[in-house]
Amino acid sequence: MISGGRLALGVSRGSPETVIRGYETFGYSGEDPRGADLARDHFDLFLRAIEGEGLAERDAQSPFGGSTGMHRIEPHSEGLRSRIWWGAGTRDTAEWAGRKGVNLMSSTLLTEADGRPFDILQAEQIEQFHAAWRAAGHPGTARTSVSRSIFPITTAEDELYFGHSNEGDGIGYIDGFRSTFGKTYAAAPDVLIEQLQQDAAIAAADTLMLTIPSQLGVEFNLRIIEAFATHVAPALGWKSTLS
Repeated sequence: MISGGRLALGVSRGSPETVIRGYETFGYSGEDPRGADLARDHFDLFLRAIEGEGLAERDAQSPFGGSTGMHRIEPHSEGLRSRIWWGAGTRDTAEWAGRKGVNLMSSTLLTEADGRPFDILQAEQIEQFHAAWRAAGHPGTARTSVSRSIFPITTAEDELYFGHSNEGDGIGYIDGFRSTFGKTYAAAPDVLIEQLQQDAAIAAADTLMLTIPSQLGVEFNLRIIEAFATHVAPALGWKSTLS
């Protein structure tokens, strides 16, 4: 049973429109390094910037008081690094985030598949993240979050939308990688409580993010969140926060 966990709110979008060679609008050719590799390179620069390293040369001719040397970004926030999260889709990228000393956000899929259930793979991902954090000697406590699609069925309308959605894990391909997709939880509150208590990754994380179908509108989704916060979260010992 989870003790002292947190519940946050996420939103899943509807099916996006497609465009032709949209990446060219942003200066990419299609032959560039993988997006994940670019993101990690840029992230290193971002971390140096938020830690206060001077990265831009001061303007000696500035009418507001010129000077020389390298200038850091302003305003500077001490400890900002401890509030940065990295979304990791594999165990390797989770270890990388742990070595960097940033928090781990893991979604409803992993670009890995070895036959084990999704929650077991994700719990191992979290474990390896914490091990890398400790090995790197970072101060403070690392935070981890996982996302889930969870729908308490409390009305006939809920049953209509989600009564058929209590599916198991799925296997598919993302960017050429054989991937594992987490299941959807949809059931009466008492059944959800039992199911969520058996989810290894939820037990390992300190924050649970709920993904909700934004296309059903604010009023409907607010009711889903309130049903979870009222009928499910307290039985699991969680407190709820909207973010």
